[in-house]
Amino acid sequence: MNNQTQGISWKKLNREQQGKLIFQRGRIAQKDNYWVVGSQTSFKVYKVNFNGHEPACTCKDCKLRKKKCKHIHAVEFYIKRQIDEEGKITRTKGVKITYSQDWNAYNKAQTNEKLILMKLLKDLCENVEQPEYKFGRPTLPFSDMLFGSVMKVYTGFSLRRFMSDMKIAKEMRLIDKVPCYSSLSNFMNREEVKQILENLITISSLPLKEIEKDFAVDSSGFSTSRFARWFDYKWGKEKKYRIWLKAHLCSGVKTNIITSVKITQGHENDSPQLAELVKKTAENFNLSEVSGDKAYCGKDNFKVIEEVGAIPFIPFKKNVTGKRGRSSIWKKMYHYFMYKHDEFMEHYHKRSNSETVFHMIKTKFGGSIRSKKATAQINELFIKVLCHNLCVVIQEICELGIKAEFKIEETKEI
Repeated sequence: MNNQTQGISWKKLNREQQGKLIFQRGRIAQKDNYWVVGSQTSFKVYKVNFNGHEPACTCKDCKLRKKKCKHIHAVEFYIKRQIDEEGKITRTKGVKITYSQDWNAYNKAQTNEKLILMKLLKDLCENVEQPEYKFGRPTLPFSDMLFGSVMKVYTGFSLRRFMSDMKIAKEMRLIDKVPCYSSLSNFMNREEVKQILENLITISSLPLKEIEKDFAVDSSGFSTSRFARWFDYKWGKEKKYRIWLKAHLCSGVKTNIITSVKITQGHENDSPQLAELVKKTAENFNLSEVSGDKAYCGKDNFKVIEEVGAIPFIPFKKNVTGKRGRSSIWKKMYHYFMYKHDEFMEHYHKRSNSETVFHMIKTKFGGSIRSKKATAQINELFIKVLCHNLCVVIQEICELGIKAEFKIEETKEI
């Protein structure tokens, strides 16, 4: 568009289109806490700031209409150019952040981890009551079966090789009886074990109740040994793909403790899982912030996080706006994301700790699931999460001196 065409069509453009032309001409400069935008008809300049609830400009149009003027739209285009598709500033500083490590506490936790874990696990399993005997052959104590199942996943041994660890646990009086390896295998295939393990994960996180205030939500896949098959008529042959499970977690960003978990099939979307994870966490923790990536960007998720008293730090997708039709929390966080982007991203990047959580689980207990049947695979993944929580608690026992007491007032029967 040449200068003559611009002069003729300028008045026919709306304020947003005019702002885009101002942005393209580059008559914008950023100061300490405001932007300076050059006038199109004179040598005047206007100041645009976003310090209040709504953006403001010193021009007459903004003062009279109390709405966005062309100068505010121009600054918004200027800001959006700095935000790439990942929601990050493209102009980054090469500063490496390092954190100090309490090596004495770390060494103590690592060298004594298995012994402490076995004792904590015994206390944890005592929260599960033995089911009422009805008929048939008496079953082994549920607490012993849970203890054996968790320790089997923790050690990574096969069931037969793992039996020696159960004998050691019997000598330490951590269990009453040593079960047969086939009994442990059958126990892992029981549907009711899912709910028990999920409850134990929640209980295992409670010692850090007073420490964690900020949380992150994320998901990751775990491969299995099962395959799905179908016939491809286009190519005239049978094809198959590996079935995998997805673990959706809500974790504390300070200690990496997992406060709630949900397991779905690998193809399930992430966004619908956030509400259940946040509500479950809010039952035992006081939430201050909840962060997540763009997959969780939705007005329903923002509303759920606000209802539990927390602030959602979830970056907005490229095509969304802060229109009035959205909820108040949506508009508030959109304003925060757009006009105080650096500050917003400092809170958002706490979610990077959730990636650390999955790295810890997969590094220590494996990224694949060894069980053969579907129910046992879900139970095994729950156990991986439980083992991770116990290891985190052990670390904080040595570093922060917390007391790990796994007692609840009411125990749930099977």
